[in-house]
Amino acid sequence: MTETTTTVPVAGGSLNVRTEGRAGPALVFVHYWGGSAGTWSGVIGHLPAGQATVRFDQRGWGASRALPGPYHLDRLADDLVRVVEASVPGPFVLVGHSMGGKVSQLVAARRPAGLAGLVLVAPAPPRPPATVTEEYRQGLSHAYDSPEAVRHALDQVLTATPLPETVRDAAVRDSLAAGAEARHEWPLRGIGQDITSAARDIEVPVTVLAGENDVVEPPHVLREHLLPFVPHATLTTVPDVGHLLPLEAPGAVAAALGEFLTAVQR
Repeated sequence: MTETTTTVPVAGGSLNVRTEGRAGPALVFVHYWGGSAGTWSGVIGHLPAGQATVRFDQRGWGASRALPGPYHLDRLADDLVRVVEASVPGPFVLVGHSMGGKVSQLVAARRPAGLAGLVLVAPAPPRPPATVTEEYRQGLSHAYDSPEAVRHALDQVLTATPLPETVRDAAVRDSLAAGAEARHEWPLRGIGQDITSAARDIEVPVTVLAGENDVVEPPHVLREHLLPFVPHATLTTVPDVGHLLPLEAPGAVAAALGEFLTAVQR
């Protein structure tokens, strides 16, 4: 099935949304801080032929860089709702990674029509841990200041397994492909926002994938700061990998998505 790009109107402009396949429920992918629609290419490559997928660059990033702010979580959630309404005719599953996981939690809490489930990949938890201090946020805001800073973040913080060189190069480009305001919004504000009241409103099945060696959102942090607020969620630890599961272990993520789709269709 050939990928199709459509334009979806949102506040201040439009998003280019890439869709592929027709077999549902559709998987709607939401990338991490520093990522893009391309972050999910490896995962999609491991999915069965014909599986419906939807992906896009979030406001302020990549092809959506020119969209005006604000870039806060609620605006990103509004954009995601518009993408779903315009691109998904039937049931769908949100698949959010890191920052995209927090955005997806906010959308799931709104209980949109057609939402069949939620897959959170190394997600930012609804209640920020105590380690997210002002000092931590200020330091994080400089992680993508230069190509050298991005490469250091990728190699020393974000991954626990070496990325293929082409994948690593794409990740560097993605992390630099944002305006300063969009790039700084997440570390300075979004990561520290408490959304536990919204998370408690999530009613659909939820599965959480954690990287065994993730130092950004370790499994124990997700057990303590996510699972208590989404009591029906289940957590699976993916061995050997770090925070960038879609890049480090795309096959494992795709397999987990397949199992989840089978479960929600029963």
